[in-house]
Amino acid sequence: MTARPLQSIVRLWWGTASQWVVVVLTCVSAAGVLTPLVRSDAQSLLPKHHLPDGTFRNNHYPAIDKSRSELLKWWWHRQRPEPVSFPLAEQDPRFLRENHTEPTLTWIGHATLLIQYDGMNILTDPHFTLRASPVGFLGPRRHTPPGLALDDLPTIDLVVISHNHYDHLDRGTVERLYARQVDRPPRFFVPLGQKQWFDDLGVPNVVELDWGQSANYKGWGVHAVPTQHWSGRSLWDRNQVLWAGWVLEHPSFRFLFAGDTGYSPDFADIGTRFGPIDLAAIPIGAYEPRWFMSSSHVNPEEALKIHKDIRARYSVGIHWGTFQLTDEPMDEPPVRLKRVLERADVPRDRFFVMQHGETRLLDFLER
Repeated sequence: MTARPLQSIVRLWWGTASQWVVVVLTCVSAAGVLTPLVRSDAQSLLPKHHLPDGTFRNNHYPAIDKSRSELLKWWWHRQRPEPVSFPLAEQDPRFLRENHTEPTLTWIGHATLLIQYDGMNILTDPHFTLRASPVGFLGPRRHTPPGLALDDLPTIDLVVISHNHYDHLDRGTVERLYARQVDRPPRFFVPLGQKQWFDDLGVPNVVELDWGQSANYKGWGVHAVPTQHWSGRSLWDRNQVLWAGWVLEHPSFRFLFAGDTGYSPDFADIGTRFGPIDLAAIPIGAYEPRWFMSSSHVNPEEALKIHKDIRARYSVGIHWGTFQLTDEPMDEPPVRLKRVLERADVPRDRFFVMQHGETRLLDFLER
C-alpha cells in the first residue's frame, strides 16, 4: 500500500473525527439519495409532503437521504480550504436594547439575524455557541464569533426556526434565550414535529406549523412556507420533523427567511402567494461540491433565482462566513454573488451582504 492511500485512511478513521461528527451526527451538509414515494389510495389523502411512515419529503423532489457510500466518496475526495475568521463590525448594543422605533437589520452570523420592526424584536435560527454539534468538543467550529453577544440582545419577542440541523437549532442558545426571559419567553415558531424537542427541554411558548399554515402574533402574520431541504440530528431521525421557510407579514413589511434550502419551484409559488417581498434572507454559502450539495444548498447563482422568483425588493445573503461546512473557501460566497449580480445587471444594493455584527437601518425600504 502506498503512503498516500494509507495516509487517507488514517485521516478518515482518526484524524478527521470532528468531520465525521459533521456527517454522521450534525447533519449540516445535505444532498444525496432521493427516496422514492409509494402511496396507497388511503394514504393519498395525506398532504403531498407527508409520507405514510410519518416522515416528510420535499414538494418537487423526493425525500433527501444520504447513503454511506456517497458520504465516503465526498469525504475521501473533499477539499478542505483554510478557515477564515472575519472581523466584526463595531456594535452599539445599548441602541439595539433601547430601540423601539427604528427598523433595523443586524447580521449576527450564519443564519442568525435580528430584525427590529415596529417595536418587535425577531431572531432567526439563533446560534451563539462555539460549535454546530451535539457535543462541545467536536464538530464544526465557529471561526467568526457572534457579531452580537447573546447577553447584549434586546428582549426577544419572536423566534423562527427553519430546521433542526445543529447549525440552525442550537440547544445551548435556546436554553439561554429562555433563561434570560423566563418571565417573558419569546414565542418560538417551528416546523411541524419540532415542538416536542422544546417540550423536552422545558421551553414553553412554542407553536409548530405545517407548510401552508399561518398564525397571528402581536399583529404579525407568521406563515410556514416550503423549502427544499431535510432534517435530522442523529442516525435515527432522518426527516421525522419538517423543515420550513418563514414569511413574516406586517401591514407595512413582508420578510422572508429562507433558512437553508436547495433551489426549487417552491419559490415561484411563494412569490405568487406573498410577493413582492420587501426583504428576504437567502443562503449563499455551503454549496460545494455541487454533485453532493445541490439538492439542499443553493449557490449564489441559484440564490439570485430565488430573489427573482419571490419578487424580492431587497435580499441579504446569509449562511456563509461562520462555519467551514463544505468545500468552497469561506470567503468565496460574497465574491461569487458580486459577479453573479454584475452579470445579471442587478444593482448590488438589491442583494447585499453584511459584515458580521453589522446593523443597518431599514430606511432603504422606503425608496
